[in-house]
Amino acid sequence: MIKKIQSIFLTFSLIITSVVAAGQFTTVVNAADFPSKPIEVVTHAGLGGGTDTTARMLLIRTRKNLKNNAYITPKKGDGGNIAMAYVKSKPKDGHTVLAITPTHLFRMARGGTALTIDDFVGVARTTVDPIVIFVNAKSPYKTIEDLIKAGNKKPIKYGGTNVGSVDHISGLIFAREAKTKIAFVPFDGGGAIMTNLVGNQIDAAGLNLDEGKDQLDSGELRVLAVMADNRLSALPNTPTLKEKGINASFATVRGIVVLKGTPQAAIDKLEAGFLKAMKHPVYQNYLTGAGLDSSSVAGAAAWDIEIKKIYKEARAALVSLGLAK
Repeated sequence: MIKKIQSIFLTFSLIITSVVAAGQFTTVVNAADFPSKPIEVVTHAGLGGGTDTTARMLLIRTRKNLKNNAYITPKKGDGGNIAMAYVKSKPKDGHTVLAITPTHLFRMARGGTALTIDDFVGVARTTVDPIVIFVNAKSPYKTIEDLIKAGNKKPIKYGGTNVGSVDHISGLIFAREAKTKIAFVPFDGGGAIMTNLVGNQIDAAGLNLDEGKDQLDSGELRVLAVMADNRLSALPNTPTLKEKGINASFATVRGIVVLKGTPQAAIDKLEAGFLKAMKHPVYQNYLTGAGLDSSSVAGAAAWDIEIKKIYKEARAALVSLGLAK
């Protein structure tokens, strides 16, 4: 009887060992064959904005590099938290990635999000896009000083994407450092902001240059200042806020992340596919047209470090503004 039990136990152990080994083998094969299905890129913003446009330009050559389809899934709302919750519900296999901006990091710094900073692994940085202050070309605001003076009399209707976004926080810090007042008006994306700015529904907006470039070129908008340490090559005559003694330097830093626990082999393939796509003239021409350059592009190691740094700075900024404890 004992020998029979031992025989059954040995057979059962062999079966379990075989199943585990088979599972390990399958994992290796899946990683080697990655991607085995289309790549889903989850965004948090509306159509026509910088995040949406950047993601679409990124995927043009990425599809060819990965020899696989890739598509965008917009999940708008709650400062990127809806997008984060959606990504959290997906398998950690590299087939679902999140396109993040400082908006996600600011939202996490406020607390109560589906994911935390420790749940992310950086894959690639796509843009470093300074915030530019736009006004309607027919407005009475010819200089940044004009806008500041107007805000001293009555809060400026200042547009941006989402409460708690980099547009919002940068606007608040601009107002604080310039000793003026703004009334922040949130929109779903850059396209909606442009429509309202051209239509005189708001006084000013903090946007990326690419989001308002067409309207700027057509003479519908005017640029007053850039929130950067140095002037943009595409706007050589536009001063930075720092030149005006206003300590507010912000950029929409965009990039791709995956959930922690995603196989490293999948991360490596994604990184290689994205970086190769961003070195291609198609993407480089997009950067140039947006007033940016190749320094926007960075790999996984540098991007992962930067994400953590932005989060830490965002947390400090929110606490200083009384928006987080």
